[in-house]
Amino acid sequence: MRTFIIVIIGFGLIISYSVSAYVISSENYRIQSDSINVGGLDDQESANYMLKDTIGEDSSGESASASYNLKAGYRQMDETFFSISSPSDVTMSPSIGGVTGGTGNGQAIWTVTTDNPAGYVLSIKASTDPALKSGSYSFADYTPSGGTTPDYNWSIISADSEFGFTPEGSDIVQKFKDNSSACNTGSNDTSDKCWYDLSTSDEDISNSSSANHPSGTATTVKFRAQSGSSHLQAEGSYTATVTVTAIAN
Repeated sequence: MRTFIIVIIGFGLIISYSVSAYVISSENYRIQSDSINVGGLDDQESANYMLKDTIGEDSSGESASASYNLKAGYRQMDETFFSISSPSDVTMSPSIGGVTGGTGNGQAIWTVTTDNPAGYVLSIKASTDPALKSGSYSFADYTPSGGTTPDYNWSIISADSEFGFTPEGSDIVQKFKDNSSACNTGSNDTSDKCWYDLSTSDEDISNSSSANHPSGTATTVKFRAQSGSSHLQAEGSYTATVTVTAIAN
């Protein structure tokens, strides 16, 4: 009797841009930037077109040199590039013996690329609770011994079956960093350490406060499922649907 495990990958992309400066404000509004000109509208449209224009604006347009790029004028306001990769679904291996137990592993990589000077946040969540299911059967979500602190070493009791994850990468949040013996302390990113449970709420896994365009930054999420030697796991194909969301800071 064998148990097969598939992690189905979803991804989200949310772009939110926070304005850190503005020229005019009141209790009801803020104007990010203004322009001195003699006319223009923001809302001209028909069934076939949309037109936004300015008339008589001074010194507008694009210019560049070896040292700078300049977009001048109201119609040249900043645009932010933001992307996230979409990895393939994960088939974990090896398959797990329903009677004898065993451990299955898999991983997926998400790369976030942005020229947003404030960086990004990457989060993960599962679509169900527990995350890994086959009909009415399931693996329990991993239970860290420290509650909200990840376990440095993966560990379950022999009578249980559990499913969890750990992120790895240069931008992982402090919660998943370690000091070579414990998590949420130190600055290391030790491979295959700091295991945690998936939930139906977003859990931040990577965070950066600066741009990384054009190379981007990869975060690897490793998944693990284990059925203990004293646990009888029903045969089937177990599936977890996971959504990873990137948001601009």
